[in-house]
Amino acid sequence: MAVVLIGTLDTKGREYAWLRERLTELGREVIVVDAGVGQESTGPVSDFGAPASASPEDVSNVRVAAAGGADLASLRAAGDRGAAVTVMGEGAAKVLAELHAEGRVDGVLAVGGSGGSSIAARAVRDLPIGLPKLIVSTMGSGDVSPYVGAKDVTIMYSVVDIAGINRVSRLILGNAVAAIAGMAAAWSASSPAAVPPGWSSSAAASKAGASAAAASSTGLSPEGEERPLVGASMFGVTTPAVDAARERLSELGYEVLVFHATGSGGQALEGLAASGLLAGVLDLTTTELADDLVGGVLSAGPDRLTAAGRHGVPQVVAPGALDMVNFGPLSTVPERFADRNLYVHNPTVTLMRTTTAEMAELGRRVAAKLAAATGPTALFVPLGGVSALDAPGLPFHDPKADDACFEALGDFPGTTRLDLHINDPEFGRAMADRLHDLIRGEG
Repeated sequence: MAVVLIGTLDTKGREYAWLRERLTELGREVIVVDAGVGQESTGPVSDFGAPASASPEDVSNVRVAAAGGADLASLRAAGDRGAAVTVMGEGAAKVLAELHAEGRVDGVLAVGGSGGSSIAARAVRDLPIGLPKLIVSTMGSGDVSPYVGAKDVTIMYSVVDIAGINRVSRLILGNAVAAIAGMAAAWSASSPAAVPPGWSSSAAASKAGASAAAASSTGLSPEGEERPLVGASMFGVTTPAVDAARERLSELGYEVLVFHATGSGGQALEGLAASGLLAGVLDLTTTELADDLVGGVLSAGPDRLTAAGRHGVPQVVAPGALDMVNFGPLSTVPERFADRNLYVHNPTVTLMRTTTAEMAELGRRVAAKLAAATGPTALFVPLGGVSALDAPGLPFHDPKADDACFEALGDFPGTTRLDLHINDPEFGRAMADRLHDLIRGEG
């Protein structure tokens, strides 16, 4: 397998030749993917100055553009840099997917400015979690969320521009080479076996049962044993519920991955649900939907709570923390919300109680998403409150608003309404047991 270098060779050819040479010295096979549009690379990518280091395995920018749905000459003639970056990013992603499907990738390295970083970020976005992805970028000291998204992309700040190999860039890029070579070697040696999509069937439950029997009192599986994975969503105000569910699922033989519902956490959960790695999803904390509806800072986007249903992954869902919208410090809350029920959670987080109308709309949105699910789905409704702040005597206790949500959820066939608070241990355990049943096919 090889380290794949993705870059714009029309502007960074000599830098990529240097990277290839350093990686080769460290014993790594290298494949270069040219995502530049300024000059055509029709044969093995030579970086326009170091043909001796080229490989017939390299991928030309002609092929990358075609994979992105465009003709390179036409793309170059149009002179639209933004469009070129988009096309070459999509094309590079398809090329990488092909190389990965052929078992030829054990790491990806890219270096560049904002354009090159954007191309690389799109290229690696669909690769599996765990496969090393490193981008050395001039943008690395600012907000890198557009490049990282919900994947395990490592960003290294270039300090100086990617413009030649000099005393400073040699140090930075040398560290990047050493880092990706080491990560690639570890990835290759570990031979990670992804949990197959078939885990969302009775096979996963059988595996879970066997794992449970062998698990220690700590909840850890025996060394070398892969337990089926369950993804769970959590917030500070739903932690007791998720802890109870996680403990129960561990007893049943699962390994639980917990995602903090901070926007990026929800996106990561959606991504894993779509990847085929999860046996099931315990989506107890759907609060990011409230931020998406009202305009809070922790939205995971409109596609939140759709991936499991779209891909047939068993899921159990609850309206956890739909009673709140998230903002930063109190001074950052938009003025239009000045008269709302605000709660300073800590100096950097202010929570706002959702209204009766908003809760009703959230109920409708959850119901619509669950109705569209193609796999086993269940809904649990905690009639005693949806978060730690939603209980008698606490700031967000509002039975009328909660009831509006519960009513809007409708009569979904897999609904269980419990006269419990969401953080009562019995609630989390009941959700865990139900998910186990769905995974076993006992819908």
